Amino acid sequence: MVANAGDCRAVLSRQGKAIEMSRDHKPMSSKERRRIEASGGHVFDGYLNGQLNVARALGDFHMEGMKKKKDGSDCGPLIAEPELMTTKLTEEDEFLIIGCDGVWDVFMSQNAVDFARRRLQEHNDPVMCSKELVEEALKRKSADNVTAVVVCLQPQPPPNLVAPRLRVHRSFSAEGLKDLQSYLDGLGN
Repeated sequence: MVANAGDCRAVLSRQGKAIEMSRDHKPMSSKERRRIEASGGHVFDGYLNGQLNVARALGDFHMEGMKKKKDGSDCGPLIAEPELMTTKLTEEDEFLIIGCDGVWDVFMSQNAVDFARRRLQEHNDPVMCSKELVEEALKRKSADNVTAVVVCLQPQPPPNLVAPRLRVHRSFSAEGLKDLQSYLDGLGN
């Protein structure tokens, strides 16, 4: 079970496939935008009340107009209520990555699983893998805070996946070769 409020994300690796176990709570998502507007808030330029890039958070209630509705009552546009996602774990489940938005700004969920999987195959150390994920996010110039935790669900490293090799036949058509030759001839002039 994963409970999430904010822009952190949890991703499960199931035989190397990324399974998102949380949803980023961004003000621009249609569900969050409807909830924000129903509570008296607004989304401006992608930001909650023009100030905050999350629609749910455990903090930030000190910001103007976030805690109370326009009528002064509690429960304004920013809430701390988490969303819950559950799944039944199987032997195919390898590890879980929990990361803040700085990780997900530079990694797609599948990219992060692929990266962590390779590292765990090398050393099977979730602490080291967490550090490597953070270091890679920083190398990729993440502009936000970067924190990651990798939780191994199996004692052994993830196995190598055997994918069937597909033969791909590539060829140029006569018209394609003619166009390419014309282009190359034009470069010489």
